[in-house]
Amino acid sequence: MAYQCAIGVQRYQFNDLKTLMAKATPLRSGDCLAGIAAEDAQERIAAQMLLADLPLTTFLNDPLIPYEQDEVTRLIIDQHDTSAFSIVAHLTVGDFRDWLLSDHADTLTLQQLAKGLTPEMVAAVSKIMRIQDLINVSAKCNVVTRFRNTLGLSGHLSTRLQPNHPTDDPAGIAASVLDGLLYGSGDAVIGINPASDNDYAVTTLMKMLDDVIQHYQIPTQFCVLSHVTTQIDAINKGVPVDLIFQSIAGTEAANTSFGINLALLSEALDAGRSLNRGTLGNHVMYFETGQGSALSANAHHGVDQQTCEARAYAVARHFEPLLVNTVVGFIGPEYLYDGKQIIRAGLEDHFCGKLLGLPMGCDICYTNHAEADQDDMDMLLTLLGVAGINFIMGIPGSDDIMLNYQTTSFHDALYVRQVLNKKPAPEFERWLQQQGIFNAQGQLNTASELPGDFARLSLPKGNGR
Repeated sequence: MAYQCAIGVQRYQFNDLKTLMAKATPLRSGDCLAGIAAEDAQERIAAQMLLADLPLTTFLNDPLIPYEQDEVTRLIIDQHDTSAFSIVAHLTVGDFRDWLLSDHADTLTLQQLAKGLTPEMVAAVSKIMRIQDLINVSAKCNVVTRFRNTLGLSGHLSTRLQPNHPTDDPAGIAASVLDGLLYGSGDAVIGINPASDNDYAVTTLMKMLDDVIQHYQIPTQFCVLSHVTTQIDAINKGVPVDLIFQSIAGTEAANTSFGINLALLSEALDAGRSLNRGTLGNHVMYFETGQGSALSANAHHGVDQQTCEARAYAVARHFEPLLVNTVVGFIGPEYLYDGKQIIRAGLEDHFCGKLLGLPMGCDICYTNHAEADQDDMDMLLTLLGVAGINFIMGIPGSDDIMLNYQTTSFHDALYVRQVLNKKPAPEFERWLQQQGIFNAQGQLNTASELPGDFARLSLPKGNGR
């Protein structure tokens, strides 16, 4: 079906729904690279006007990627909850925006609605929203998950402690873990991106992190971000595994490029849950995403990168994850050119994920060849804090020495918690106070206030690690 409108004497025609969606998207270098972006601002406005008048039901009747060709599309359609959707089924995209910004869309109502929304619906409405709209609605969403602690509670902000090392040296990783814990970081997860995906390196790191968490009874969880098949093999060999990680995308072809499909993720979920390692809950999956992944695999089917990203959230939602992390600026300026595009994309991803009922975090980051700097990251960090992000990254000095990109530091997490009056996960905060890292008011102790004997936080020895 073609969509037409006029602005003054200029007439515009968009031949199908995915073209309309792409042309309505705020400027994105990845869509320009794919040749699907609007030619200019006026064409973008024309597309947004037409998009605003579309009934939400259009996205159920006209899939952007055919049902027969893509298992993600089949998942989206087959799992759609028509009863939950009934709250907004009569609305257009523009009406849906107005409703989301109204007092009718409170936290409980948005939680009830989540399974009635499809990724294409939330992507569409995000395209006609301002920055403040994205923040306003996201702040009303509340998604709580549990493993060894409680994440996503209102008034709380968690962090992933990311102690990467270029040679997977356990001593170097352990030093970064200790550094992060002393700054109150690590309640979302202690998560390592291994430099190598071989069994020995991955299982060595899994055993070390398990030793640390068990020895000091830290109410958190660990994850080694290897390929999902490596983690399943580790479980089968009796290696301790908390969370199972995988990068995911919004099309079947893009996921195939990652070496995964929905059946493999189901196998991983069953394997992780079979261990029963969670003390408060059994959310065992950790997913990472990023705008541009489908395009970089030449697997986007002509769909814009932000809508593809939202479709990845349907994959994540199906497996009830503890954490979902949009690594917003990591793929590079070919997809998000500068700080302005990165900031908008991070807020869109958080908005879309939260509306779909996901526990969203964000790696607020950029590569060194992007037109962005740490000031841009400070802005996105603050905006996401206001918007109610579940977790962010914590990395020594903001500089990941293995992945070679710039992100947020332990100090950045302290900043946003302080100015927005946010706390770590409650169980983790109590542990920090018991160790003397935080005082009774939940504030970081200075070096002179720390307990004199810190030997109890030295790392456990033995077993060759």
